[in-house]
Amino acid sequence: MSETPKPLILTGAKPSGELTLGNYLGAIKNWAIMLEEYECFFPIVDLHAITVGYVPAELRKHTYQCLAQYIACGLDPQKSHIFLQSQVIGHTELSWILSCLTPVGELHRMTQFKDKSSKPGASVNAGLLFYPVLMAADILLYNADRVPVGEDQKQHLELARNIAQRFNHTYSETFKVPEPYIPRAGARIMSLQDPSRKMSKSDENPGEAILLLDSPQAIRKKILSAVTDSDTEVRMAPEKPGIANLLNIFSAITGRSVEDLEREFGDSGYGTFKNALADALIAHLEPFQERYREIIEDKTFLHGVLKEGAEVAQARAFKTLRKVYRKAGFVERA
Repeated sequence: MSETPKPLILTGAKPSGELTLGNYLGAIKNWAIMLEEYECFFPIVDLHAITVGYVPAELRKHTYQCLAQYIACGLDPQKSHIFLQSQVIGHTELSWILSCLTPVGELHRMTQFKDKSSKPGASVNAGLLFYPVLMAADILLYNADRVPVGEDQKQHLELARNIAQRFNHTYSETFKVPEPYIPRAGARIMSLQDPSRKMSKSDENPGEAILLLDSPQAIRKKILSAVTDSDTEVRMAPEKPGIANLLNIFSAITGRSVEDLEREFGDSGYGTFKNALADALIAHLEPFQERYREIIEDKTFLHGVLKEGAEVAQARAFKTLRKVYRKAGFVERA
């Protein structure tokens, strides 16, 4: 008797720089938990990385870094499929077909497009406008059951759901309509310098984000200079967003409750609290950094991971693409 297939979950990230503590605690840590329950596809979406100005050599470097960091964070390539979006035929082909079913007005209403295109001196290209359609193709090409999304991507997933329903209505039932994946637990990590914004690897001020590959000295400096307030009490409160963010980080990396941390550090002052957090963070990241340094030097291993991941992804992508082409009326390839 054959086993019931695991539901398929798909999520990825652009190789646009080193991963941050926010990427790890808010997303990747949860992805590692999914490996036993789901069949996991983790594309590194390098085609999405070229919608803004970039340096080709840097893109290749960041792609390898992203792959090595994924594995060092616990995304076991023996239990998941990690591959490059650009190495699987079907993402751009499906994107074209889906774009022909997507009104331009829907794309103009995408919040990320409006934000990026409204910045002074912004260079807006068609790729930036059609980014959400390519994202929809990334998801629908594999008929994903679930897609983990943060607040900034919910609108894009909703568009992917609408496009899937539109294709199914136009041609016949073809795509699963993907559901959002709500993680069991997760930490929303904010900028160290502006706790009203999420920590991001694209922050212009290097002091805003802890990078997973930061040195111990850099980590301590960033934590000690993190924005707090004029009070000295370490406690969680709406009027203390800086300290609340640091408490969330401390809790996420140690497993201790915020209440427990408040009891220990409440009256100790910010200096003592921040140094203790820096110590805990440095210790937490040390095994990851050691593992990363081993992996990034082994290009044969990295290429093997990408090859195996792409083979599985390509087989599934071709199956979907053949069905889509047939439904859309294209003549079958000889």
